[in-house]
Amino acid sequence: MHRLSLAILAAVGLFVAVIAVTLIVNSRSIRPELTESPASTADFRIKEVRLEEEGGPVRWRLVADLAEVFEAEQRTALRKPVVDIQEATRAWRVRGDEGDVKRSKDLEVRKNVVVVGDDGLRLETSILRWDAATRRLWTDAAVILTRNGMVIRGSGLSVYVTEDRAEVTGPVRVSIAGGSTRRR
Repeated sequence: MHRLSLAILAAVGLFVAVIAVTLIVNSRSIRPELTESPASTADFRIKEVRLEEEGGPVRWRLVADLAEVFEAEQRTALRKPVVDIQEATRAWRVRGDEGDVKRSKDLEVRKNVVVVGDDGLRLETSILRWDAATRRLWTDAAVILTRNGMVIRGSGLSVYVTEDRAEVTGPVRVSIAGGSTRRR
């Protein structure tokens, strides 16, 4: 009886040792699946960012899936930024796949950039920049502006907010629904 107890104990001990070794070997060979971007050199990361500024004639809100702050560069990189701008007489929404905000409040939105105004104006481009000091919105990439059946295509855009003036750089192509196409 004593031998049988020792044999059972030895078998259980051997079984536990085999299971433990198998688990250790498997845990070292399985690589965890990355759910986020690879390690970054950012000073810190913030998920689900929401920033708002109210004051003066313009209010804005920035929302992003992720922000990575780079203190030395005075820059914050954004993933999936959406910026809502509210003025007294109009409102805009700017969205893209990525972007940067600088401490100077300059903003750059890149990849699949779409701007929609509450007046029906829609702008599509690959990169859009905001220069806070000059209050200028601009791009040197191809643009498509649409509104009420009119389509304007150009190779760049400058919007001078303080002058309430916009320029589409050429070559420019304008199409009007039901009308002809003109080139400049």
